[in-house]
Amino acid sequence: MKGGLLVSNKFINGQDKNLTVRKTSLFFAGDGFTVYDSKGTLVFRVDSYGGPNNRDTDEVVLMDAHGRCLLTLRRKRPSLRRRWEGYLGEGTDGQKPIFGVRRSSMMGRNSVTVEVYAEYECSEYLIEGNFGQRSCTVMEAETRRKVAEIRRKVDASTNVMLGKDVFSLNVKAGFDGAFAMGLVLVLDQIYGDEYVEVGEEQVHPYAQDH
Repeated sequence: MKGGLLVSNKFINGQDKNLTVRKTSLFFAGDGFTVYDSKGTLVFRVDSYGGPNNRDTDEVVLMDAHGRCLLTLRRKRPSLRRRWEGYLGEGTDGQKPIFGVRRSSMMGRNSVTVEVYAEYECSEYLIEGNFGQRSCTVMEAETRRKVAEIRRKVDASTNVMLGKDVFSLNVKAGFDGAFAMGLVLVLDQIYGDEYVEVGEEQVHPYAQDH
């Protein structure tokens, strides 16, 4: 695995790609996700039927538009939602994870680290910002090169900022969009809508629509 590929080359683009992420309500608020590209075409979906406490589940599955399982995300126990691991496809028994995500807190400072276990060009990423305010940046730990950004979204027709259940995921050129969305799902499980600062610098929320 080289470059920005981790899950599927189908979701790697030669230029930056803006996705719209929408939290859905099948039975209870925040039950799942749907993700669309700039043309309104469904790219990813996450279906959950676990009820109002579903965010505390031990497993989340990312699917493509046709319902094919791309990533299975599992909470590593015991971790109090602080450690998650990602598996290709359905993550069957005995399968090794391809990456892990951990939230650490030291002297009052929160940070999220993503470690890639497979043979990969970049083995570690950092996530900084505030997911509760939909303002996060994913970057390579060594070079601090940005590979994905989460931002509040503005309705282009009314110039009104949308609620936090609809936000933008900007995936940089050459980076795996499925991997990026998998990280969004882990952040949602770890933080939900909490106002918790992640990383060294505060990243103030802003919105843009391309």
